[in-house]
Amino acid sequence: MIHNIQDEILRLKKEQDVCILAHSYQAREITEIADFVGDSYQLSVKATTVPHKTVIMCGVRFMAETVKVLSPEKKVYLANPIAGCPMAEQMERDMIGAWKKANPDYAIVAYINTTTDLKTVCDVCVTSSSAVKIVKNMESDKILFIPDCNLGAFVAEQVPEKEIKLLQGGCPIHAAVPAREAEAARAAHPDALLLVHPECVPAVVAQADYVGSTSGIMNFAKESDAKEFIIGTEISIAEHLQYECPDKKFYPMSKQLICPNMKATTLVDVLNVLKGEAGEEITMSEETRLAAKHCIDEMIRLGG
Repeated sequence: MIHNIQDEILRLKKEQDVCILAHSYQAREITEIADFVGDSYQLSVKATTVPHKTVIMCGVRFMAETVKVLSPEKKVYLANPIAGCPMAEQMERDMIGAWKKANPDYAIVAYINTTTDLKTVCDVCVTSSSAVKIVKNMESDKILFIPDCNLGAFVAEQVPEKEIKLLQGGCPIHAAVPAREAEAARAAHPDALLLVHPECVPAVVAQADYVGSTSGIMNFAKESDAKEFIIGTEISIAEHLQYECPDKKFYPMSKQLICPNMKATTLVDVLNVLKGEAGEEITMSEETRLAAKHCIDEMIRLGG
């Protein structure tokens, strides 16, 4: 049955000239029918290079919004409209705008995992892989890093020469894993390297053999001579790596590392978008798009 649905999706996307993007946290049956799989920013950039006029994002809302910001001429659909991101929705534009007005000497650094609306009042955007480099390259020595205080703490440790303020926020999935679970995973798999996403709490990050973005974790595991790994990010990454590296062993750091929003999208959702029966087209005003694009352009300038 799954193969029949996949075949129908492949037929319809070719017939309709549609590009399907899937975040790395999506289920295997979805990544198999996607044109491109990767981190949110990687997918947004990839969308700008494809000739297709229509894009379906299998991920969460802020990812589809970022695609639209960078490719306004394309029709962009979120495969499942309920797929949001608790971290992206934690802080609002008015709140951060008021903070910025009260602290004009601070630059606002926004993680890519934020809404388009919030990005309009931020100075520069960052990804988990580019955050340290970009903050180092910024002209300002005073920075408010939002929304993820764990990623912000990791950046602050790497860039001690700058004053970095944090607000309480972040990924509730990564942040829910306590240090004792990382310790237990290490004890259960003493020969495995621990690879951790910086959205985890500092006490977990401190135990890692490698700290990096989702794509960084995947690349490290593929290229390493080691044969066993504990994966400290969304549980699907351990599954994908097991398929791609059958000669190695991968263990999830915690059974808590499951994102319900990423799991909301199903293969049938993708099929129904192609049939015109589901999904949500992402729209925004040109004023909002350009205001949000400014901090992404700054990310490219400072991270280049």
